[in-house]
Amino acid sequence: MQVIKNNWVLGSLIALIAAVIFIPFIGNCPLFDWDEVNFAECAREMVVSGNYSRVQLNYQPFWEKPPFFIWLQAISMNVFGVNEFAARFPNALCSILSLVALFHVGKEYHSPRFGIIWVIIYVSTLLPHFYFKSGIIDPWFNLFIFLSFYQCILFFQSASTKNTFLHTSLAGLFLGLAVLTKGPAALLIVALTLLVFLIWNKQVKLLFTLRFVIFILTTLIVSGSWFLIEWLKGNEQIIREFIEYQVRLLETEDSGHSGSYAYHVIVLLLGCFPASFLFILSYLKYNTLNDTQRSYRKMFLSLFWVVLIIFSIVQTKIIHYSSLCYFPLSFVATIGIAQQQNSIKFGKLTGPFYFLISIVISIAFIALGFTEQLKPLIINSGIIKDEFAVDAISSNVNWNGFEFLLGFLFLTGCLLIFYAIQKQKIKLFYLGAFINTLFISTAILLIVPKIEGYTQHATIDFYKACAKQNCYIETRGFKSYAYLFYSQRKPGDYTNPDQILSINKTLDQMEKEGNSRVKSYALANLLWLENGKIDKPAYFVAKTIHEKDVYLNKNIAKLYDLNGYSFFVRIPDKTAK
Repeated sequence: MQVIKNNWVLGSLIALIAAVIFIPFIGNCPLFDWDEVNFAECAREMVVSGNYSRVQLNYQPFWEKPPFFIWLQAISMNVFGVNEFAARFPNALCSILSLVALFHVGKEYHSPRFGIIWVIIYVSTLLPHFYFKSGIIDPWFNLFIFLSFYQCILFFQSASTKNTFLHTSLAGLFLGLAVLTKGPAALLIVALTLLVFLIWNKQVKLLFTLRFVIFILTTLIVSGSWFLIEWLKGNEQIIREFIEYQVRLLETEDSGHSGSYAYHVIVLLLGCFPASFLFILSYLKYNTLNDTQRSYRKMFLSLFWVVLIIFSIVQTKIIHYSSLCYFPLSFVATIGIAQQQNSIKFGKLTGPFYFLISIVISIAFIALGFTEQLKPLIINSGIIKDEFAVDAISSNVNWNGFEFLLGFLFLTGCLLIFYAIQKQKIKLFYLGAFINTLFISTAILLIVPKIEGYTQHATIDFYKACAKQNCYIETRGFKSYAYLFYSQRKPGDYTNPDQILSINKTLDQMEKEGNSRVKSYALANLLWLENGKIDKPAYFVAKTIHEKDVYLNKNIAKLYDLNGYSFFVRIPDKTAK
């Protein structure tokens, strides 16, 4: 009884610490185009329109993502208002649930100590920590996949019929929620991972048992619920385009997001440093594990390699696609730290390589602190060939002058972790992990707003100014969702009869040419704003390097240039009705 009470206290303490780390200051920076603003805008439009049954963007059906995460953001916006804090709060909540889940699974797998170390490693790793403070879908998707796999392990091992039914149902529930969060990619990932695990563990016969049938049925019922409702409403086209989009992500480069086969290996090595090195050192250190613990390890390693291989092969390369690897990576790293015997140590190759990466990353953050001093040198050197990037880096951003110290803070944490591993001093490891956590939290608080200042702040300010007047606004020549969110676009912005007629005529033509009607809506509206009989001012934002494309219409006047962007206005003709 005392053990249960202690574990409950530890779990509650982890939840409290997670809340303290991940909730404050998450609204201190504007949302970033594309993904953050994309999902937040979908949630805002749910709130504004009162239509919660399906996802919409630009008040048109949006078929790229299922609704679960958007619902969470919409609920948050109803509580906290339509703002950055509300858009990011669901992931702060996810951080609490995820860390408590890690502790619970680690406790059941090995010991409470293992669970605590796992939590510490996860929190002190850059990318997992960063995504909990973002407004993207992946933290919830990853949590549901993780919980589904944990329940799969339990129902594979369960001898009780009652417990088997519970675990299979929960595994299907969590997997179904993962599908409703991000899409059918969850089914592919889980199917391949389970197949690899069962072959590796010599349990393929479990595929033909009642428990597995229950798991599949539960998954289909939960994941198919929303799709079935949409189909019954007559929205077959939305479902079809949704599936086609998911397939296209696997087969082609989406929106210019391409990269080499080594892309995600490098992302995990650097973005999860130093946990990535602990993973490498711990990979073969499992001799002291019992059969049950080895089964856990096999499951999580199967997940790691399936995710890494799938997203290394697919053409679309986006940094968070491999984020599902964070759980198994940190799990294997924890095995090496937590076990008393067969402890890990840096070798002649891994040691120098560890120091090299530590120093390179530290220098990068030190250099960031001197951005304003280095900016003239970088611009005049001609290293940056992209004219838009040069204009962006020329932005006036206020630095405090002490940001360079973050590089030294990171290096200190890495050196302490190295020394702790070599000397088997766990308290020094805790201290190093704490310093790295402090570094990550401070860097997100201080550096991320500076990056936003260079990349998009000029446009965000313009969109906010447009929200204060009755006007139209569109971007030209670049993809964005920020102008929808920050200009607070309303359904009534599309009620002009001439506008409706022009947009539908353009969409009909685009559809005949093989383009998606839904995806072409913003372009059709842009063409009307540039050439149609507008009834209120229309504002346009383009990259300065593309401003000549805007001047094709002589009725449009430039307002000003700022940070790589040009801002234009078209005043309605006095004869327009």
